[in-house]
Amino acid sequence: MNAVHPVTSQYPTIQALPDQLISQIAAGEVVERPSAVVKELLENALDAGATQITVRLEQGGVKRIAVSDNGRGIAVEQLPLALARHATSKIASLHDLENVATLGFRGEALASIASVAQLTLTTRTADAAHAWEIGGLAASATPASGATGTTVDVQDLYFNTPARRKFLKSEQTEYGHCAEVVRRIALARPDVTFSLTHNGKTVDHWNIGGLDKRCAQILGDDFAAARLPLEESAGPLRLVGFAGLPTASKARADGQFFYVNGRFVRDKLLMHAVRSAYQDVLHGDRYPSYVLMLELDPALVDVNVHPSKIEVRFRDSRAVHQFIFHAVSRALSQTSATSHGATPAPVPSSGGTLAWRQEPQQASFGTQFSNQYPRQFGEQPGVGQSLAAYGALFQNDAAQAGAAPLNPFMPSTSGIASLAAFNGGEANPPLPDHEFPLGFALAQLHGVFVLAQNAKGLVVVDMHAAHERILYEQLKNALDGDAMYVQPLLIPITFFADGIEVGTAEEHQETLSALGFDIAVMSPTTLAVRAVPALLKNADAQTLARDVLRDVREYGGSRVLLERRNELLGTLACHTAVRANRNLSITEMNALLRQMEATERADQCNHGRPTWSQLALSDLDKLFMRGQ
Repeated sequence: MNAVHPVTSQYPTIQALPDQLISQIAAGEVVERPSAVVKELLENALDAGATQITVRLEQGGVKRIAVSDNGRGIAVEQLPLALARHATSKIASLHDLENVATLGFRGEALASIASVAQLTLTTRTADAAHAWEIGGLAASATPASGATGTTVDVQDLYFNTPARRKFLKSEQTEYGHCAEVVRRIALARPDVTFSLTHNGKTVDHWNIGGLDKRCAQILGDDFAAARLPLEESAGPLRLVGFAGLPTASKARADGQFFYVNGRFVRDKLLMHAVRSAYQDVLHGDRYPSYVLMLELDPALVDVNVHPSKIEVRFRDSRAVHQFIFHAVSRALSQTSATSHGATPAPVPSSGGTLAWRQEPQQASFGTQFSNQYPRQFGEQPGVGQSLAAYGALFQNDAAQAGAAPLNPFMPSTSGIASLAAFNGGEANPPLPDHEFPLGFALAQLHGVFVLAQNAKGLVVVDMHAAHERILYEQLKNALDGDAMYVQPLLIPITFFADGIEVGTAEEHQETLSALGFDIAVMSPTTLAVRAVPALLKNADAQTLARDVLRDVREYGGSRVLLERRNELLGTLACHTAVRANRNLSITEMNALLRQMEATERADQCNHGRPTWSQLALSDLDKLFMRGQ
């Protein structure tokens, strides 16, 4: 018989871990720092139906975190389970997990926190004679005093895991992270009152109100004065909130708040969609500010991706990305002199005229979405035509819109001169000032700026930047109304590709074709580019193909083509726009002002710089100390 091999140090034994150690391991994922405790406790309070929540911190949350709410409370017989691992009232089956609508659902938070801190839970339900209290994982409930709701008191975080405590930063840094978590959650729930105290001092208090008021309280008056309201729906998707004007952009990305079904997320797909929408109006390395809330059927999004629940995965990522991009783009199209505070701007139809977007009929998610947003990612019709053909399209588009055409291919001031038809040759037509927010031209300054007078005071316009935006938008509109053109390559470009790139090319042939690409799989490690969008035929085919494959894989489509196309059109518009030191007549200057008022995104040039600025009469009075 074969002897049983004895267990030695060379063959370590497998053994079950004790519950305490299991909870401490889980705490490493859930309780990264004090702010993670604050997040978990706030989510539990909201899930319990609280309308009033108080957060008390000491020493940045390391010494103490106490969160009190007026929610439903926990029945006394449920208290031991409340602190047990994987015990929750929010899901009971896989179906519940796939359709979870609460912020919390894992059943790990309280057990994890109790394993690395001194935790006391005091709670009372509406029908209970008094409150009950329980402390620690193995404790039993005892009678206590307290109002309806729950208070979770967490003290001495990481007292029994000193190695973890060494990784914490200064008190002020940890407090900053905690305060940021409270701000994020409070932004999403303006229907709840929040209070935050630190070391016995009340730092923030926000009463119940509307989203607009809560945004102003948390993001400040500057954002409140420079934001565009947004509310759009497509099938099961609904997006509401505020998109900050380009003038509200910041040097850091600390003014960006995106929520999915009320949950704050940092999702690269959503952030990319918003960033792409801002590309035409944001200058340099500036970051937009926004508060956006996406609502959709919970079955269409997976929130069980990471213990922190800050990442999500969408069932149809391409549709979500496209919806967000178009919704934010349309909001930003209002950035013209005539639309501040106005109703949502109309969107261009295929014919170049303006038409209101209609809601789709009830149908499947994919059908509804494709009906409302028929283009594939980056699908830009007409990009393969010659420059002469672009000019013809451009003229036709302007004519259909009832406007005098701007010819972007004629030098000097010819484009501006053609705008004079808007005024019928009259320098200052006798029309009400309120119909012309940019007023009427007075003079030209140094051949660069147009000075105009409106009801508020003095308007200063950078004539080159303004004309550049006008030409750019009309070029885009002209191209968007025609079919995709591709350029077959005489000699296909082959290149080495990894397994992910080859798999993407095989799986997304239909999407790539719609984008104007023919990318064939030649071998398990080789791809061949046989056709590209005609407008980009001079680009490096290999680099372009790799970029598109990456975008298709990550976002379900590609913004690369749109970005490259817009770069070319932007350059064309910049070179064609009226140059500095060109003398314009009053009629031509007024024509420029009128066209700015009729052009989307006219507040910024193609590079995101402002095209005009307002000097109020009160500002001019201060300069000359009038009335003082």
